[in-house]
Amino acid sequence: MTSWLSIPKDSDFSLHNLPFGIFQPAGAPPRAGMAIGDHIVDLAAAAEAGLFGKRRFFKKIFEQPVLNDFIALGKPVTGRVRRKVQEWLTRPERPAEADRLLAERRGVAMQMPLRVPNYTDFYSSIEHATNVGKMFRPDNPLLPNWRWLPVGYHGRASSIVVSGTPIRRPMGQIVPKGEETPVYSASRQLDFELEVAFVIGKESALGEPIPAAKADDYIFGLLLFNDWSARDIQRWEYVPLGPFLGKNFGSSVSPWIVPLEALKPFRVKGPKQNPAPLEYLQTRGAQNYDIELEVSVRPENGPESVICRSNFKYLYWSMAQQLAHHTVNGCNVQVGDLMASGTISGPDAGSYGSLLELSWGGQKPLTLADGSTRTFLLDGDTLAIRGWAAKDGLRVGFGEVNGQILGK
Repeated sequence: MTSWLSIPKDSDFSLHNLPFGIFQPAGAPPRAGMAIGDHIVDLAAAAEAGLFGKRRFFKKIFEQPVLNDFIALGKPVTGRVRRKVQEWLTRPERPAEADRLLAERRGVAMQMPLRVPNYTDFYSSIEHATNVGKMFRPDNPLLPNWRWLPVGYHGRASSIVVSGTPIRRPMGQIVPKGEETPVYSASRQLDFELEVAFVIGKESALGEPIPAAKADDYIFGLLLFNDWSARDIQRWEYVPLGPFLGKNFGSSVSPWIVPLEALKPFRVKGPKQNPAPLEYLQTRGAQNYDIELEVSVRPENGPESVICRSNFKYLYWSMAQQLAHHTVNGCNVQVGDLMASGTISGPDAGSYGSLLELSWGGQKPLTLADGSTRTFLLDGDTLAIRGWAAKDGLRVGFGEVNGQILGK
């Protein structure tokens, strides 16, 4: 496909992507848009121009400050909107209304794309689970249930923020090294977790499980996710690591939701599962996605350093299996729910998806480009996660999710 609009060849936001988000132009209220190259298609303006039919209906939908009601229309509708924009962008000549429908990405503020009713975080990378297990249970790093089910916990939806939102260093109880009793303190071991989350696009009924084979009907799209973690608060909360105050102070998401359809060319088989999962967790065909992931740290007033390169395909438990297990007991899902993958670590040290692993619990400091070292994040550091899939000339990217650490 070619477009009358100039789109950089290395852009995450190609004609094959067209992700959805909420943007706010200067002096105007937030509204829905689709990223294309260095621009955004204003979907409310496109609806007013008659691009989708039912002008008043779609204009009202796209003028809302979150995407939930649009997503709830279902994939036949959301997919049609995406195709209509794709057709508009590939017309032989620049349309007369182009200036009214396009905004420059650098001139707008990106907003939280969703109202998140519920948030679940999984623990689905066998490399990550094994690494963490080795630190706390050297003789038995992987607990016996791990290969039988996707472990997860329910997180705090209210503290999920969009990329660019600063993260305040959390307070809590920690036990300083060499001490036996806790003190009230700011976390001294603030960490990131490299994750990808999927967005629920279809509600289910209470008491009715979602079969793994039907997962694609319920997954609208994906975004990047950083599950900020205070390791010292976690460690004292629960053995080995608690998912309460050490987690719920903040999670960050990228602003653009990449539709599942855009990622279809990048589906791949996941790791071989041994033992074979129980019947309700069995799937057919390629269920993982080949998505390159990269993490960088930039000290305040310093250069950026890439500290991790991993891939979404490493996940032991796929999204379909996560959703099937999440609902097997009859738990219902709602439009806008987020389900995060858990830390995505790969097979070698350079692909570990957290500082806990990269510095091996603080024992092996990382040296950054400016010569400084890190075992965990310092005040002023900006942590960024980027993700993209590329194959046969196609590129579908997520942009990035970043956040700067603020001191107490």
